[in-house]
Amino acid sequence: MSWIQKLHETYERINVDLTGEETAPLPIGHVSHQAHFQIILDGAGKFIDAQLVEKEDTLVPATEDSAGRTGKIPPPHPLCDKIQYVAKDYLAYGGEKSFYDAYRSLLFSWNQAFPHRKLEAVLNYVDDGHVVSDLVHKGYLYVDKDGQLLTSWPDSRDKPHVFKMAKKQGEAFIRWVVQIPGEKETHTWEDKGLIDSWKQFVPQLIQKKGICMVTGKKTLLGTKHPKGVRYNGDNAKLISSNDTSGFTYLGRFTDSEQACSIGYETSQKAHNALRWLIDRQSFHNGEQVIISWEVSGKKVPSPVLNSRQALLEDDDYSEIQLENNSGSGAGYKGDFGQIYAKRLSSKIAGYRQELGSSKDIVVMGLDSVTPGRMAITYYRELTGSEFLDHLEAWHKNFAWFQKYSKEVKFIGAPAPKEIAEAAFGRRLDAKVSKMTVNRLLPCIVDGTDRMPFPQDLVRSTRNRAVNRMGMEHWEWEKVLGIACALFNGVSKGGYQMALETKRDTRDYLYGRLLAVAERLEYIALNVAGENRDTNAARLMQRFAERPYSTWLQIEQALVPYKTRLQTRRAGFLSNMKNLLDEIHCLFKTAEVYTSDAPLSGEFLLGYHCQRRDLQLKTKSEEETNSTGSNEEGK
Repeated sequence: MSWIQKLHETYERINVDLTGEETAPLPIGHVSHQAHFQIILDGAGKFIDAQLVEKEDTLVPATEDSAGRTGKIPPPHPLCDKIQYVAKDYLAYGGEKSFYDAYRSLLFSWNQAFPHRKLEAVLNYVDDGHVVSDLVHKGYLYVDKDGQLLTSWPDSRDKPHVFKMAKKQGEAFIRWVVQIPGEKETHTWEDKGLIDSWKQFVPQLIQKKGICMVTGKKTLLGTKHPKGVRYNGDNAKLISSNDTSGFTYLGRFTDSEQACSIGYETSQKAHNALRWLIDRQSFHNGEQVIISWEVSGKKVPSPVLNSRQALLEDDDYSEIQLENNSGSGAGYKGDFGQIYAKRLSSKIAGYRQELGSSKDIVVMGLDSVTPGRMAITYYRELTGSEFLDHLEAWHKNFAWFQKYSKEVKFIGAPAPKEIAEAAFGRRLDAKVSKMTVNRLLPCIVDGTDRMPFPQDLVRSTRNRAVNRMGMEHWEWEKVLGIACALFNGVSKGGYQMALETKRDTRDYLYGRLLAVAERLEYIALNVAGENRDTNAARLMQRFAERPYSTWLQIEQALVPYKTRLQTRRAGFLSNMKNLLDEIHCLFKTAEVYTSDAPLSGEFLLGYHCQRRDLQLKTKSEEETNSTGSNEEGK
């Protein structure tokens, strides 16, 4: 019951601490519903006008039964509801099922217990029985030649508003505007007096009393807990016990309250707090929802977003920005990881200042397999310092250059969903995506010391990165960056985000060799005006499995390109030859060099750093040549 206790506490805290926010949790006994029409009445309940309502959620009073209504006779909401509930004349216009009597009875009981002028006006209007008639007259509902409501629209291209928003005209949702002289607030769904009135009346509809297992107090018990937690129309419930035939309790209890009894207000507050948090700061992956929050309502960084989205987006910590701020332009060769780490620490320090010594950070995962049942797939309570320590370690250790597109470049850790796509492809099954996020969430929140990173994901991402011929170039760049980030992460961030010219490990050196060969051939092709893949790119997958034998093939294929560059780019060719010699000299022994054992993900780091270093040198040379030409021109 810890999760519902934390949500209940969150509701209590945010209603005190966050007064005045534009969006607040729903009041007790209310749901959010999309309205299609609003009917405007005067203080006596006389019809004035009707208007269309575009996509806009409306606060709707609801009973325990109506908030989760299903079945052949779904119970009514007490005020705003569908036409088949509020229209006395619905059957007269050919409606199939009318629930007007139950709606009218509930509205009357509410007004009797807590009289209100707006309730009286709506009650008078629905008693007159002209709802459908008025909407037809205004041209919002449509009838056939016999005066019966159309069940469908004949032309699918020019559907009216009501057929676009509801399956049947009788299912269009109505809300009320009541214009009373001297009262500024005309919208019933925003009238604080009406909201408070319903909150006082709805407990009178509840029969059961008992001990609330969350608060420990004797109170009115909730028997039908809310649905619509993740989004409007979500039928999955977190708490449900509607099976009384012996299958639910397995003979251990005689009724559901013995297994779990929760107060009505407690359940309402907890579920409304959860809805508010999901709308405000959640991560969605299909039906899967991940939410992290601090009990007082303060925002905390999401553990399932990449570094750019979760921490650094507001400050523009992009790769380009880091280069420009380094003071050395495109030719900067330092470790970008140090700059990134400083800015990451600064951002985390801001959160530490905001959260203080909070002991109430909660991370919660929700998912549903069936439409009616939802499960908590992950739940963890942490202190603020523990949460931020683990988050900082993740974004620091698993950081690398990321290039998702021409516009999206940054240094940081990828998101779990992006890791799933890198490991299994963009068209991966939704179940695999959710399963991967569930596997990685404990690594981030609990720390990789306690929950080691799955090695199969490191291998899968490495394998896709070397199979570059099966992807578009932008996708391969993205997979390459993520693969490097994962290997760096499982190595506890032990690699610099810059070319390490002294590192002499076999895999790193072979990665450097591949990058040099690729650059040499690319420049040779560019000089000749050819646009095709290099041998290094085409043989990358084979190179990763049999590096020595494949390298001999690649090196031999470079001979004609070297000849071409000898006359066109002799200086560049000389530099590349020298660089190849330097790399070869770093191999510790001939046995290490000639080994054909498969390469680990480390070779991608050497390849990526060497490739990037060569690209930056080319930019610097182009800028120098451009400056020199301008000076000569002067």
